[in-house]
Amino acid sequence: MKTKITTLIALFLLSLGVTAQIDRTKQPKAGPAPKINLGKPKTFELKNGLKVLVVENHKLPKVTASLILDNGPIFEGDKAGLTSIVGGMMGNGTTNIPKDEFVEEIDFLGASLNIGSQSASFNTLSKYFPRILELMADATQNPLFTEEEFGKQQTQLIEGIKSGENSVGEIASKVENALVYGKNHPYGEFASESTANNVTIDDVKNFYATYFKPANGYLVIIGDVNFKDVKKLVKKNFDKWEKGTVPAYTIPEVTNVAETEINFVNMPNAVQSSIAVVNTVDLKMSNPDYFPLLLANKIFGGGGEGRLFLNLREDKGYTYGAYSSIGNNERTSSKFKSSASVRNMVTDSAVVEFIKEIKTFRDTKVSDEELKNAKAAYIGNFVMALERTSTAANYALNIATKNLSEDFYETYLEKINAVTSDDIQRVAQKYFSADNARIVIVGKALDVLPNLEKMPYKINYFDKEANATDKPEMTKPIPAGVTKQTVIDTYLNAIGGAEKLKALESTLVTYEASAMGSTIKSTEKRTSTKYANETSMGGNVLAKVVMTNDGVFMNKQPLPPAMANDMKKTIGTFVEIGMLNDESATLTGIEPLDGKDAYVILSKGEVVSMSVYFDVETGLKVKEAQVVSMNGQTQNQEATFSNYQEFNGVKFPGTKIGSLGPQKVEFKLIDAKVNEGVSESDFE
Repeated sequence: MKTKITTLIALFLLSLGVTAQIDRTKQPKAGPAPKINLGKPKTFELKNGLKVLVVENHKLPKVTASLILDNGPIFEGDKAGLTSIVGGMMGNGTTNIPKDEFVEEIDFLGASLNIGSQSASFNTLSKYFPRILELMADATQNPLFTEEEFGKQQTQLIEGIKSGENSVGEIASKVENALVYGKNHPYGEFASESTANNVTIDDVKNFYATYFKPANGYLVIIGDVNFKDVKKLVKKNFDKWEKGTVPAYTIPEVTNVAETEINFVNMPNAVQSSIAVVNTVDLKMSNPDYFPLLLANKIFGGGGEGRLFLNLREDKGYTYGAYSSIGNNERTSSKFKSSASVRNMVTDSAVVEFIKEIKTFRDTKVSDEELKNAKAAYIGNFVMALERTSTAANYALNIATKNLSEDFYETYLEKINAVTSDDIQRVAQKYFSADNARIVIVGKALDVLPNLEKMPYKINYFDKEANATDKPEMTKPIPAGVTKQTVIDTYLNAIGGAEKLKALESTLVTYEASAMGSTIKSTEKRTSTKYANETSMGGNVLAKVVMTNDGVFMNKQPLPPAMANDMKKTIGTFVEIGMLNDESATLTGIEPLDGKDAYVILSKGEVVSMSVYFDVETGLKVKEAQVVSMNGQTQNQEATFSNYQEFNGVKFPGTKIGSLGPQKVEFKLIDAKVNEGVSESDFE
């Protein structure tokens, strides 16, 4: 008994000693990175070269599959858009099963099946897996290419191209890639209306016959399956697929500019400037610099904690978000890119901050705290990914297609943890360029060029198709004697007579448009002191706006006073009559618009500002552009006017093209009345 007590006392004293040696004010040192044991997929290969990876997971009765043709980028030249059309036509039936039957069977089985120009995938319950695999095999090996489907896909492509013609974001992306890679590069070319029209159904068939081959193919199957059964099914459905040979293609070399320059595209409708600071990099996942660059980009601009975000948004308030990215590619160069959309007036200041941040990042080491947080983020994402059944197969696919070592992912955490601040600075100096970068800016020349021209960079000008062009024409001087009053009176005289129109008691106009399979109707009623607009779709009222001296109401709900005060400036039988009495409305100059000159009258408000454009030659109104800035957010809408028609001795625009979300919608005038059809009840 005495021995037991002595032993207990000794253990107690020992525990006190151990506790005393622990300094709980210091964070314990991180232990070694855990060993990652990834479940490797079972694999086999068909005689035609198709590699198959299978991951069994029996937790849920589901199966997913992906077919990837690792052919690399394809250059389309004067038929750019061909790949998009091919992708749209694939999966719409087979030569064995008509389109409607094919789609109906997939829906009946509760599955999803998607096929692109170089890929296919499906998601299904495991009991239907054999049939869905059979359907995918049929659709990929025996596609149904009809003239009807071709015409539909070609039209959709062209309509998409047209809808992006005035999108700052889409133009910026297109021009950036064209300038960085060159139009003779698969990543630099883009589809236009003319190249899309060059595509024929024979081109589609030839593309499929040339590139849709199994030699470079990988089929990944994950879920509630048995490997032996999968092997039999795959051989049954894909063994007869002819191997073929995909033609070799030499991708043009990509280089950076000799010294940093500004590449500017003028977008007169832009209320924000799109800025991208870009240089090319040669980076593969197998490169030892890969892991330091992941962390470097995370710290620099990889999220809301990045330096770019903290500077341009949190500190300066120039933008809603500023970010960076760095790509990797096995076959060609990638981009290191820093970007943001900023207010016009701070475009030059934002460029200064981008360059400053890049130089600072190159010249100084990151802090221990930044590096620790970046590592934690990547480790967390990696660990979470391991919970997904698709991870093992995706990692195996990367190892096979990106020339990675077999233990690349097993040692992933070790490589992340091994990165030092010295490594970060080394790769930043190697890959982050402030001296050989393109600063691609898409914005309104009138607002941003004067300050950009003061910067120490050469400015090259390009149009929306990335063609070199002359410096955009800025505003012309207003001729002597031309004022806001004369411009508006000229317009009123052109559509019926200034004195006559100013004496009108009311106007009523109704427009109709077709969009998303429905008819949109817009009815506008005006008096000298009141305004009402009702918009309906398919007979259902979407919105009704009423403006009176009591305020502005949308669907009977009052709008904020500041916004209401700005909007009420347009009250009158015509907007322009309201602008005559608006002291904030001024004639700002003459701007080029679609190849013609236009007088611009700007009504600047606290929340809502509106610019109205009048053709110098005809005097007619040709455009309205509205900017709403509220709660730190900015929205812009614009409408163009043409084809004036006379009703009751007064001319109204017969065609009005405006925006409905991201879609451009053409409204046609179906009725117009003066001094009739308007009553007090319309403004209740």
